[in-house]
Amino acid sequence: VFTDYQARRAELRFRPGAGDRPEFVHTLNGSALALPRTVAALLETYQDEDGSVRLPEVLHPYVGTDRILAIS
Repeated sequence: VFTDYQARRAELRFRPGAGDRPEFVHTLNGSALALPRTVAALLETYQDEDGSVRLPEVLHPYVGTDRILAIS
């Protein structure tokens, strides 16, 4: 669950608009999963010979693309 716990501890706030009251932001980190292992699994499974990575369809809406291109 992503909530504002870390933001409250760090006093991280933002103002949605001019004159609005400050609100705590919601933070996101990799504590819910082993991020290096997840990236390694994606590369092992979906990386093409040209270095690009085809992303699983379930990630398309979150990443905004179906492929991460290799740096040339």
